[in-house]
Amino acid sequence: MYGTLNKVMLIGHLGNDIKMHYFEGGNSIGRFSLATNEVYINKQTNEKITSTEWHNLVVRNKAAEICEKYLSKGDKIYVEGRIKSRQWQAEDGSVKYTTEIQVTEFTFLTVKKDSEANKQMQAPETKNTNFDAMNAPIENDLPF
Repeated sequence: MYGTLNKVMLIGHLGNDIKMHYFEGGNSIGRFSLATNEVYINKQTNEKITSTEWHNLVVRNKAAEICEKYLSKGDKIYVEGRIKSRQWQAEDGSVKYTTEIQVTEFTFLTVKKDSEANKQMQAPETKNTNFDAMNAPIENDLPF
């Protein structure tokens, strides 16, 4: 194989709201953390263990604006991208390093802003329908 591949696919929950940074010329960057979980059973104690891994994600320009508009802490999202490591010099002179996921594609899986609005609109109908169905008399229409 002659080529290389740098591709990441993640499904997780936002750890915080999108933090936007705007630049001259209209460009922007959105940054947020994403939590992915691994759940397993400890064979010795039969205890359920959840291990959380945090990922730093970066979205750019129009994609960043869309994410800022629709996503908030706790929302579930699918992302594709590539791993990018970078370094910079801090104010104290020390060199800092970070590894980020540069997002190239994403799909919203759950969005609280939309789901809360839908719940408020549908809640009275759903409650009434369920209540009526639970209290309806049971009739035996069976022919035998």
